[in-house]
Amino acid sequence: MNIIDTEIPDVKIIEPVVFGDERGFFMETWQQDKFSNFVCDVNFVQDNQSRSEKNILRGLHYQSVNTQGKLVRVIRGEVFDVAVDMRKSSPTFGKWTGVLLSEENKRQLWIPEGFAHGFYVISNDAEFVYKCTDYYNPKHEHTLAWNDEAIGITWPIPEGEHPILSQKDKQGKSFSESYLFD
Repeated sequence: MNIIDTEIPDVKIIEPVVFGDERGFFMETWQQDKFSNFVCDVNFVQDNQSRSEKNILRGLHYQSVNTQGKLVRVIRGEVFDVAVDMRKSSPTFGKWTGVLLSEENKRQLWIPEGFAHGFYVISNDAEFVYKCTDYYNPKHEHTLAWNDEAIGITWPIPEGEHPILSQKDKQGKSFSESYLFD
């Protein structure tokens, strides 16, 4: 596995070693010892999977209780995946990083606790899978506005297009109104 730094040191791109031939491919997507030694020591408690159509934007979500670290990847299609640092004590507080994740590049993204997370579907559809370090807690879920100018995320949305958002995501709060971690 190859660990690649992003603009935010705590967020890591993980490239698996892929063994392929005329029959297909094999790759190891998770191993506790390697992750603990090269990224951080975590315990995953929940796996999730979602399917989304082109132009859907999900996020930016995070929880103030049962905070979740996430190891995310795409098994079908392509997305632009984003993490925003919501930790007041962090030197990268309020900064974002974005990475293309796809079935082709097979990359994973590690997003630690204290980050808002979301993604935009570039391909016709995408299947997104992720591991979480804590359980989903809808009572303490927050949504940061995907288009907050204070954050300034450069989403790869084609000119003249508008992302498809859930009602919850349409009501996302600005960064200045959002819950922030100490």
